[in-house]
Amino acid sequence: MDNNNTQTKKVMVAMSGGVDSAVTALLCIEAGYDAAGCTMKLYRPPVNDPSGRVCGSDKDVDDARAVCEHLGIEHSVLDFGARFADTVIRDFIDEYQSCRTPNPCSVCNRCLKFGALLDAALERGFDHIATGHYARIEQAESGRYLLKKAADPSKDQTYFLWQLTQKQLSHTLFPLGNMTKAEARAIAEQHGLVNAHKSDSQDICFVPDGDYAAFITKTTGATYPTGNFVDEDGKVLGQHAGIIRYTVGQRKGLGVALGEPMYVKSKNATDNTVTLCKNESLFTTQLDADRINLIAVEKLDAPVRAQVKIRYQHAPAPATVTQTGEDTLHVAFDTPQRAIAPGQSVVIYDGDTVIGGGIIQ
Repeated sequence: MDNNNTQTKKVMVAMSGGVDSAVTALLCIEAGYDAAGCTMKLYRPPVNDPSGRVCGSDKDVDDARAVCEHLGIEHSVLDFGARFADTVIRDFIDEYQSCRTPNPCSVCNRCLKFGALLDAALERGFDHIATGHYARIEQAESGRYLLKKAADPSKDQTYFLWQLTQKQLSHTLFPLGNMTKAEARAIAEQHGLVNAHKSDSQDICFVPDGDYAAFITKTTGATYPTGNFVDEDGKVLGQHAGIIRYTVGQRKGLGVALGEPMYVKSKNATDNTVTLCKNESLFTTQLDADRINLIAVEKLDAPVRAQVKIRYQHAPAPATVTQTGEDTLHVAFDTPQRAIAPGQSVVIYDGDTVIGGGIIQ
């Protein structure tokens, strides 16, 4: 268990209805915590989704409640739908409309799971919250809490957790940080948990079909007019179908035949253009980030050598990181990196330890 000793401390377990949070609850009980489960209702689609894939669906609530009954602990439901809409969905739409590529899972972690849920837990007299994230928390000799990669690199979720504060880390448990997904499923099966073989959610919870443009159009009622595809010299190459339909690095679905592979390099909301380029033009060695959060240190007093991720599936790349202001930093990679997308998170590592991160400008 990640934070101090139990001393019969109370922990509220974030119960998503999936196997990871179910095993998290079990492990908290086995470690001696006074545990209770809580499921957040975050999103309700305008039209009922029979797949049950949206986060906090009735099926998820039922599964979480069944696990809690099986484990003999209390279960409650908190409706954070309005806050989810005002933060996660609003940010998602605003970022896309500003020609950036958002990271809604990081925003949800900051505002909901480790924001609203933690606040509710502390108000109710709980000492900690526990989640099914694959990550680890350690306390340094200085007293500072450190966020560290999971033991299973294939499941590590620290990329989505870089915005956590010292207060949030001090009240959080990640019981799965030292195990593999296979081990978690085996524990669930051994204890007869109903969701032992429930499949993982792979998509953004409020856009389960992956059609971001349709979601934004339906939610806002706005229309996004066609405009020009242009090359790096400004030459018109064809017509795009609406600027929100494209992301940096995209090749498929452009709808234009150009005789050679072309990729989205950038978007410009002012003149409603999408710039296309050849693959080699997607590579760059520099980025700037704002809205930074540092975990391992208070600030970067000097440039540091680190490994840096620009996407969840991106292999950490060696770079020099310099803090350029109170809320900004600069990253200079040793080798060019492909399709660095404004709006995505950049996360900085020292080995297994998360130094911090920011939002790519």
